[in-house]
Amino acid sequence: MLSGSNNSQELLHRACAGDAQALPELFARHHDRLRRMVRLRLDRRLQGRVDPSEVVQQAWASISERIGECPPGTSTFLWMRKLTGERLQALHQEYFGATVDFAGQDVSLYRGALPEANSVSLAAQLLGRLTPAAQEAERAEKQLRLQEALNGMNPLDREILALRHFEELSNQEAAHVMGVSPTEASKLFIHALKRLKDIVSSIPGFLQHPP
Repeated sequence: MLSGSNNSQELLHRACAGDAQALPELFARHHDRLRRMVRLRLDRRLQGRVDPSEVVQQAWASISERIGECPPGTSTFLWMRKLTGERLQALHQEYFGATVDFAGQDVSLYRGALPEANSVSLAAQLLGRLTPAAQEAERAEKQLRLQEALNGMNPLDREILALRHFEELSNQEAAHVMGVSPTEASKLFIHALKRLKDIVSSIPGFLQHPP
């Protein structure tokens, strides 16, 4: 049995060769990461109305139809992420029109043109990671303060945090998505983590350890 990216490439090769079981297995392997990406980038006006899992499942149709388009040697996850992002982009346009401004968020100009990770989702996930269970009102207040602080961050900082810290992309994957060198991506991530640590430390009630 192969492991890691080699195993994914083998599954992709089998899928392109017509193996009916290979592509569903590959998709299942990446499903949770794709869902996490959608949850981070789903317009906040649709949260609670649209299930991220449904968006990923809708993307499955495109993945199935276009499996032969995946360039040899390309990360299969990034390719599936791109097609899932296209479905998310289309969903936003279905709800809000072709000129949607994503509730004040700029559309990312990075490769794949995915909607920017929104501060509501980032704050909610960060709150869950850094704090124990608390009263609902207390958590709501902390989340609001964290959202405001994240909104004040450089968009590049938010994006690299979303890619590396929440989507859990490797440095190489994040560099590819952002169209920068791995060295530059690493520098951006280190800088963003420092900014995030400063933000967290400035909000009373958060645990005082690095995210």
